[in-house]
Amino acid sequence: MTTQSIATRCITAAAAAAATQAAVAKAEALGIRINVAVTDAAGTLMAFLRMPGAFLHSIDIAIDKAYTAASFGFPTSQWGGVIGDDELLRIGLNQRARLVLFGGGLPVVEGGERIGGIGVSGGSAEQDEVCAAAGLAALGLG
Repeated sequence: MTTQSIATRCITAAAAAAATQAAVAKAEALGIRINVAVTDAAGTLMAFLRMPGAFLHSIDIAIDKAYTAASFGFPTSQWGGVIGDDELLRIGLNQRARLVLFGGGLPVVEGGERIGGIGVSGGSAEQDEVCAAAGLAALGLG
């Protein structure tokens, strides 16, 4: 009999919570207020933290950055290089719900396997990515 399924790995709730807390700690050190989200590899929300005073619209942006990084497996900051000068691709991708094409989302990879994504929104794209990287570092993955 042929197996009809495969085993997959998933980020734990404890790891997702630790990553969000580390990202917030980095934001505090930078003097910014952020929203941070961690998803599993399927893009389903696992953990979320919002710092007091963080932009309300950044809630969904953080979640969507994590979703985008988890679903494609590369940092959201790399989309510019992927799209290049292809204006039609840029226009088309910008119309996709939940797809974020700017920095702040990183895949969570353990042992070469994607187990989730982390997304941060509230600072500049560069600051957001630094905070997301702090989340990964707290898990020993960055």
